[in-house]
This record gives sequence, structure tokens and C-alpha cells, in this order.
Amino acid sequence: MATIEPTTRREIVIPAPPYTVDDLLEFPDDGNRYELFNGSLLVSPAPTKLHQRAIFLLQCILDDEAPPELEVFSTVNLRITDKDFFIPDLVIATEESLDTDPLMFAPEELLLAVEVVSPSTKRRDRVLKADAYAAAGIPNYWRIELDEGPTLYAYELNGDTYDPPTAYKAGQVASLTTPFPVSFDPGDLERPRR
Repeated sequence: MATIEPTTRREIVIPAPPYTVDDLLEFPDDGNRYELFNGSLLVSPAPTKLHQRAIFLLQCILDDEAPPELEVFSTVNLRITDKDFFIPDLVIATEESLDTDPLMFAPEELLLAVEVVSPSTKRRDRVLKADAYAAAGIPNYWRIELDEGPTLYAYELNGDTYDPPTAYKAGQVASLTTPFPVSFDPGDLERPRR
């Protein structure tokens, strides 16, 4: 005779804003992407197929060229402060960062943060995250606009802000020197890798 084991449901009580990273860790794993900006909750749906493919293809390109002391990761936790927490689509981190907090990266461990812009994250990726990553001291930020062909916008830190980005359109080779030398056509981020 089959039996059914009783289950217990844990009631989740979400505190009132402003939120902290510790509060965020108590949120349910429901497929949404939860981030924080100055204690305000930012919620995004799971990435689309094309968004995920662009991240994967860029990760392959970067991983092929990265020196051994650097690591390429996708969809990581980035704790900037107790009230600022982001999940970049892709990062390049130091090898030493693997020996620190196993759950989160700190800004000083990153050399590059990448965001692939989605319809629901346009303003966030274009302005808010560019400002937050610069203020946190992340030396390089790349923003990929899939709707533009795709186009790669590469930012470099100058003091505590990024210089205006250099744009690389599909069909044009982006030859970048930081965080390490790499060249690719942004159009390759929408083509299946064979």
C-alpha cells in the first residue's frame, strides 16, 4: 500500500521595505530575478531564449580568450552594499574570488560586468546599473542591446564614473583590450555556435 508523507509548508513573511540582502535571501525561489537598489526591490522575469543564447555565446567567446588567472561566470550574485544587490548576466572575476564568499561576489573581485538588455530591464541596464557598477569601482561594463543588431556598448571606468561608451555594431569587429584582449563581432551573439 502506498503512503504519502506529510509535508510542511514554511510560511514566508516578507518584511516591509527598504530591503537588505539578508531579507532577499529569504525570498522564495519562484523563477524571478530579485535585485536591490538602495533597498528597493527590482524584480525581473527569467531571461528569454535569445537573451540566454547571447549570454552563452559571449561566455564561450570570453572563456576561449581569458587568461588562466581570470574566470568567466554567468548570472552571479553581486553584493555591493547591504541594500544594493545585483545579478549581472555575465562577469569576469579574479581566480582568487573563488576562495571568498561562496554565495556572493564583491565588486573588487570583478573586472567586468555585462548586462544583456531585455524589454523589461532597458532603463535599469542603461542607467541604473551603469551608475551602480561605476560607483562600486567595477573597471569595465558592457551593455548588449539585442534589438540593435546586436550592439555592444563598452564602458571603461574613469575615476568613479564610466566614460561614454564605445559602440560596436553587428558586422563590426569589437577589438577590446580590457579586461584582456579579445575580438569578436557582436553579431555573433545572435548566431548559433556550431
